[in-house]
Amino acid sequence: MKKKAPKGVILYLGKSKIDGKEVVAILTFESGNKKTGNMTQVWFMRTDVDPVTAHKEGLDVSICGTCPHREESCYVNLVQAPLQVYKSYKKGMYPVFDPEIHGELLRWKKTRFGAYGDPACVPFECLEPIAKLSMSTTGYTHQVEHKNFDPRIATLCMVSADSPKQAKKYHDKGYRTFRVAVPNDNLYPNEIPCAFESGGVQCIDCGLCDTAGSDAPSIVVTIHGTGAKKFKTASLIPTLQVA
Repeated sequence: MKKKAPKGVILYLGKSKIDGKEVVAILTFESGNKKTGNMTQVWFMRTDVDPVTAHKEGLDVSICGTCPHREESCYVNLVQAPLQVYKSYKKGMYPVFDPEIHGELLRWKKTRFGAYGDPACVPFECLEPIAKLSMSTTGYTHQVEHKNFDPRIATLCMVSADSPKQAKKYHDKGYRTFRVAVPNDNLYPNEIPCAFESGGVQCIDCGLCDTAGSDAPSIVVTIHGTGAKKFKTASLIPTLQVA
C-alpha cells in the first residue's frame, strides 16, 4: 500500500542566522494563496513559541530581523496559516526533508521562500537544494545589511526595499529589488508594478521575482494587508506611477 505523502517537511532546525535562537524552516507542498497560486511555500518560525505570541513579545526578530513591517505593517495574518503550520509542526506532522524520498514532490513545482519569515534567517545550504529541485523560486529578504547576511541568499531572493531612495541604493549595488510603496507612488525606469496588482497574474504564472532572471526589472507593489494603513514612505522620484 502506497504511503501517503506528507503535507510538509522540515528543511532546517537550528540556530537563527539573525540572533542565534532556535528556528525551524518548514516547506508545505500545497497552498490556496490567491496571490501566489498553488506554489510550494516555505515558512520560518521560532520553535519555542507560536507566531502570534512571538510577534506580541518581539521574539519574531529571530525570523524577521530588521524588517520594518515586523511590528505593525506586515501583510501576514498570523492567526491563520502561520499558526496552523506551527501547530502541525508541534504535533510532529512534518518529517525531516529527504531528497531521495521527498524530492519527487517538488518536480514541476514552483517554490516561494518566505510565506512567513525571512529566508536569510537560515543557512543558504538548506535552501539551495530546494531551489535546484524546483522549477523556479521567489523570495525576498530585508537582511542584506545584517552583519550575518550571506550574500548567496541574494541569488535566491530579491532584496526588499521600502522607499525609492533605498531601492536606488540597492540597484546601484547590482541587486534586483521588491519595493513596497504607498498608493500612487512613482517608479524608476527599471521598475514595474507587480503583475498581480496590475493585471491579476498570480506569482506561479508570472515568475519575474525569480532571481535567475537577473536582467529582469525590479518589482514594486502597493502596501497591502492588515497593517497597510500604518506604513508610510516618501515618494521621491517624479517618473512613472504605480499602476
